[in-house]
Amino acid sequence: MSKFEVPKEILDQTYEAIEIASNTGKIRKGVNEATKAIEREKAKLVIIAGDVQPEEIIMHLPILCDEKSIAYTYVPTKADLGNAAGIGVPTSALAIIEGGDAKDLIENISKKVAELKK
Repeated sequence: MSKFEVPKEILDQTYEAIEIASNTGKIRKGVNEATKAIEREKAKLVIIAGDVQPEEIIMHLPILCDEKSIAYTYVPTKADLGNAAGIGVPTSALAIIEGGDAKDLIENISKKVAELKK
């Protein structure tokens, strides 16, 4: 599965879900932490930055997510992803493992992303 264009509506919901989950749930920041969350089937939603260079750093994430039936989506930049997570530094990927108050929003994003990939 290659990168797909994410509509603005889903992008906005994704940022909102990250912010809510980082405050009321649990997130794992960084490629290594996201990879572990996927492999342990703890991730509810995986978000990958689109500007990661070299791409090999994150290429395994969509494949793992597909194998484990975990939803994933993209955001344009590492900086935006880091800001949404409230960490103040760019991050290449993150996994939401407990949605907290964003649980319904995460389910909604997952459904919309699944439709995009068809």
